[in-house]
Amino acid sequence: MIGRLNHVAIAVPNLAAAAATYANTLGARVSDPVDEPDHGVTVVFVELPNTKIELLHPLGDNSPIAKFLANNPSGGMHHVCYEVDDIIAARDKLKADGARVLGDGEPKIGAHGKPVLFLHPKDFCGTLVEIEQI
Repeated sequence: MIGRLNHVAIAVPNLAAAAATYANTLGARVSDPVDEPDHGVTVVFVELPNTKIELLHPLGDNSPIAKFLANNPSGGMHHVCYEVDDIIAARDKLKADGARVLGDGEPKIGAHGKPVLFLHPKDFCGTLVEIEQI
């Protein structure tokens, strides 16, 4: 069902500093920041030959990333994102197999302009999983 790894997301307390580390220290190509108000985050994508790193920073006090950073002040890995061909079919199969879909269970448009869903970390070895329709 899952396809390739789309990205690994890292929550960061200072988006500009994190982007500079990837660009200057690691020599990566880094996108400009983009606000994603529907998800409560500002994102920067680090382009790699085989995938992306998504740097996440809270957008507003109600951001889920704000809570994550309150518990992890230095930041850290937030989630992994896998591609799927059909997000509704994937959701229905996951739910039938006992996986918990977060939120209302309906896809939202993610940072790439494509439908996404998040899956409960307790169902996936302690890791928050995002699926994105390609």
